[in-house]
Amino acid sequence: MIVLAALIHLPKTVILISSCLLIFGHDLLDKVQFKENVLWAILHKPTVFRLSDSHTVSVFYPLIPWIGVMSLGYYFGTFYKKSFDVAKRKKILNIIGIAAIILFIILSLINSYGDLRGWTHYDTVTKTFMSVFNPNKYPPSLLYLLMTLGPACIFLANSENLKGKVVNFFSIFGRVPFFYYVIHIYLIHIIAMLFAQFSGFGWQSMILTGFPAQSPALQGYGFPLWIVYLVWIGVISITYPLCKRFDNYKLNHKEKWWLSYI
Repeated sequence: MIVLAALIHLPKTVILISSCLLIFGHDLLDKVQFKENVLWAILHKPTVFRLSDSHTVSVFYPLIPWIGVMSLGYYFGTFYKKSFDVAKRKKILNIIGIAAIILFIILSLINSYGDLRGWTHYDTVTKTFMSVFNPNKYPPSLLYLLMTLGPACIFLANSENLKGKVVNFFSIFGRVPFFYYVIHIYLIHIIAMLFAQFSGFGWQSMILTGFPAQSPALQGYGFPLWIVYLVWIGVISITYPLCKRFDNYKLNHKEKWWLSYI
């Protein structure tokens, strides 16, 4: 966001070109290694730095690809100016979305560029299929971005005129995204602590010092997928009235500029 604050002063064409260069070219840096280099970790390579036996500093979100994604999203905002033709916007987004999906398929078949790991051919079709659709997210590889942003563009192109209670329901979260993001993290963690307590692991095991899957105290912890979906529905149900109330507060207090960031 800090970088974008500077980028917005550049010509729109420059923003578009630089965004595409970052998105399509950052995978060229995958083989460049600077062992335990803090700057390189911040820019491109996720790294966990161990300060002592009990303390680590983790870099999970390298800047280079995400800056490209954010600045491209800023450029796409020009499609939604009042003077921009609606039919033209729909056509452009559909073309971009379809092209992204086609490029994802082509690069996946080649399996030599666009993702650090690449996919693996397993003994079953299901495992191989899941490997193809499991590209690297940290940092987001080109295949990951094509796979996710492509369908998103198609959805944007063809959902603009949708109306009704379902649309209104999800629009609430879209108008207060950061607010929802923050409160849902704390809510999910509280739920995880309760589940850990009642399943015999103890709530203290959810005081995390690293990845949950690597914690010895949480070995064997977990629930079937249908329970995960129930928790998801529950979290949405609990946070919806909070988000709706905050959305109303934002609409009625437009004089408070800082609300636009939440």
